Amino acid sequence: MGALTIVLQVVLVLTSLLLILTILMHKGKGGGLSDMFGGGLSASVGSSGVAERNLNRITVGTAIVWIVVIVLLGLAQRVSL
Repeated sequence: MGALTIVLQVVLVLTSLLLILTILMHKGKGGGLSDMFGGGLSASVGSSGVAERNLNRITVGTAIVWIVVIVLLGLAQRVSL
């Protein structure tokens, strides 16, 4: 395993964890499990519009980095064969 592969795997793990955390931080849109357990009551008191937009940007940016790392790992594996 080359150093590039190890670095890409570390970045993949870190972006995966960050992606999970940012997705879980989004407020529920209603009708799902969040409403069943009382999440709908706190959703109206939740974050402001600016915070939600920033969270969306962080989530999309993390997802793009995650996809690029997966493609690069696939290319690195194909080249090493």
